Amino acid sequence: MAETVNTDMQTRPARSIRFRLLAIALLPTLVILPLLLGITIARWNTKFDALLITKVNGDLTIAHQYLSRILENTGEHIQALAVSAAFRDTVGADETPDLPTFLEKSRLTLGLDFLMLVDDRGQPLISGGQDQGDWPVVKSALGGVPSTAIDIFSNEQLALVSPALAERARIDLVETTNAVPTDRTSETRGMVVHSASPVPLADGGKAALVGGILLNQNLVFIDTINDLVYREASLPEGSRGTATLFLEDVRISTNVRLFEDRRALGTRVSSAVRAAVLDEGRTWLDSAFVVNDWYISAYEPIVDSFGRRVGMLYVGFLETPFRQAKYATLLTIILAFLAVAAVSVPIFLRWARAIFKPLERMSDTITRVEAGNMGARTELKAASDEIGRVAVHLDGLLDQLQQRDRELRQWNDELNDRVAERTSELEHANRQIEATTKQLIMSEKLAAIGEITAGVAHEINNPIAVIQGNLDVVRSVLGSHASEASIEFRLIDEQIHRISQIVTKLLQFAKPEEYAGYVERHAPAGVISDCLPLVQHLLHKAEIALVRDDAATRLVLMNRTELQQVAINLIVNAIHAMPKGGTLTIRTCDQDIDGKPGVAVDIADTGVGMTDELMGRIFDPFFTTKREKGTGLGLSISQRLIARQGGRISAESEPGEGTRFSIWLPEAN
Repeated sequence: MAETVNTDMQTRPARSIRFRLLAIALLPTLVILPLLLGITIARWNTKFDALLITKVNGDLTIAHQYLSRILENTGEHIQALAVSAAFRDTVGADETPDLPTFLEKSRLTLGLDFLMLVDDRGQPLISGGQDQGDWPVVKSALGGVPSTAIDIFSNEQLALVSPALAERARIDLVETTNAVPTDRTSETRGMVVHSASPVPLADGGKAALVGGILLNQNLVFIDTINDLVYREASLPEGSRGTATLFLEDVRISTNVRLFEDRRALGTRVSSAVRAAVLDEGRTWLDSAFVVNDWYISAYEPIVDSFGRRVGMLYVGFLETPFRQAKYATLLTIILAFLAVAAVSVPIFLRWARAIFKPLERMSDTITRVEAGNMGARTELKAASDEIGRVAVHLDGLLDQLQQRDRELRQWNDELNDRVAERTSELEHANRQIEATTKQLIMSEKLAAIGEITAGVAHEINNPIAVIQGNLDVVRSVLGSHASEASIEFRLIDEQIHRISQIVTKLLQFAKPEEYAGYVERHAPAGVISDCLPLVQHLLHKAEIALVRDDAATRLVLMNRTELQQVAINLIVNAIHAMPKGGTLTIRTCDQDIDGKPGVAVDIADTGVGMTDELMGRIFDPFFTTKREKGTGLGLSISQRLIARQGGRISAESEPGEGTRFSIWLPEAN
């Protein structure tokens, strides 16, 4: 059975540890890290695009508020004029030859494009003007409720109000890519801010004061929106913001440029945007092709007084600078990753080689010894880590094995010489003795080999267990924490040195009374003063300021060395909590607890602080936040030493605010 197993192991293809170690070393950098980097970049790209959409949505909100404010202001101005004393006096006169003049002057003052007074049928009370009886705005005013809305006037209706307005409303259409096909060559309708307010007449009749602003080619209106939404320096260099007012899908007022000196009036929106906004009534928040480039765009429908979607309000900014910034950032990340990989991969390969080279040497040496070459050795001189020490130890064991074999052979020769001296009379006895001798020699050989084999197993098992344990830890850690692989390799050659320190601290923690010295009376301030020179280099290295406040007048009873050990442990912990510098405060004062006189020593830092979860475990044995630098026994030992003298130790901490340890010891009698 054993022979069958051995044969199976020999026929099974060997997998070199070299390739496994190389895979372990390179897997985090060349596989896991790029995968995580790709996921991170994808999430960042999504968040980046979402931020752009959020911004343009905020810009649309500002533009919408400004348009709403224009409507409110127009309605308020006309309503104020309708109830003004000057207007009432002008309308109330028996003869009203001054009414046209008054209305024209008021129109200019209010910045309106037209202003008229209509009767209860919507007919103008003075010559000229358009029949207003069919507009919901005017009907609402004649019913006693002021109203303001966006309305679309035909060119004929504008001409009845003013031929100049009809001419200003006319915009020649420009052929636009991606727009819905049309046979029209011009847009003659006008988009008007239409407002009406009720007016009581002197004879008790009803009338309405009607005014409006034509938005076609109203560049002041659209440029004001653009200035409000896209103030100077609100966009990165190279980008620009734009705003547009559409009558259906035609740009009737815009600062989008066809050329440097020509606005894109008469161009039309893409069919996709038209379908979403005008046909479906949705607000468009996405990238869109605007005239001649891609913009991060926001469109919202404009509804007239009849409830129909008659136009759109648009704001947006050029997408190219943001896209270039995004690509530049992605390129920087990729180049940084390649640079890190180029630097780290050779280091990982070198570390891996330092592990598999001694192992390969040992494997080759054992193979040659099994083949009969008892002089084969690994010939490794340096032994800086466990694997190197095992290789050197293997050479020593092979030397012992060779020496034992040489001695056995020598003993065998000596026995053979003694047997050869026997007389022929004792030939038969000699043959028996020779057979017995051969059996003894064979037994001795087997015993020696068994002893050597047991020694080799005993001497090799322990270091091999350490090596195997560390390699298992490496493989286990690399399963989910790939970035820690390099730390595990460095930890291997630090463990032996740490073992002696950990054992000493374990013994001191388990039986501190066996290490205690004699107790004596001390002033805590003096003990702390003796401790500071021991940590002065750490204070200077971390640029930490020291604050002393020694107000205690009482003495405490405690072994001086143990009190120094506790103080130094707390001071060093405070220094480690302030890697970027800070203030270390040490105070002593007289304090009574539960009616017992004593002395309090406070050691406070301004470091990183600790959470409540960490605070609940700091006095637990083997718990540490310093990873490879600490054993987790310092505070446990300190607590035991203080408690043995009838004192107590406590801590207070806030993350980011620092930590304060308080020691209280009873007064020495």
